[in-house]
Amino acid sequence: MRISDIWRLLPIGGLLLLAVFGPVRGADRPATGGELARATFAGGCFWCMEPPFASLPGVISVISGYTGGRKATPTYEEVSAGGTGHAEAVEIVYDPARIGYAQLLDIFWRNIDPLDAGGQFCDRGQQYRPAIFHHGDGQKRLAEESKQALDQSGRFQQPVVVAIEPASTFYPAEDYHQHYYRKNPVRYKFYRYSCGRDQRLEALWGVAR
Repeated sequence: MRISDIWRLLPIGGLLLLAVFGPVRGADRPATGGELARATFAGGCFWCMEPPFASLPGVISVISGYTGGRKATPTYEEVSAGGTGHAEAVEIVYDPARIGYAQLLDIFWRNIDPLDAGGQFCDRGQQYRPAIFHHGDGQKRLAEESKQALDQSGRFQQPVVVAIEPASTFYPAEDYHQHYYRKNPVRYKFYRYSCGRDQRLEALWGVAR
């Protein structure tokens, strides 16, 4: 969402601490030697895409950022203005020995509106488009299979329009965006409610996530 649309955020002090957990692989095949894998999803405002994944067993980290665009090292202001081609997204580092990519896909679907390619909920434009950015052929196959299964399930009368694209450079967002739901829980909950996210998810999936 554009900060100016609801409130002006102030940077929050402190640095985001990132740990190196060993090699990170794209393909979701059995892990050996403690190898980790990466998943990248876009589902509208990245604030709202962190919580569904962050507490899952086997998920090591969830980072908000920008991907799928043309400009190197974009800023939040540039991306939110819609001129860079990037989407707000989350990058998930996970242990495939503890959680599979198929399970992450299931969580992804149930936290987005898969029928809306023009944005998500109250946030409109390509910077809020839903997308699966796959890391390798294994993830691509699983993503395509899950999309097809959802399309053919009969749950929706409209087609599933979420793009499946190769992953490209992921740029972490500014520190004050990381884990916003924990840093500013009242503002986060107000944003979710005012954007109609939970109301729409409940209508689509039968329960607000």
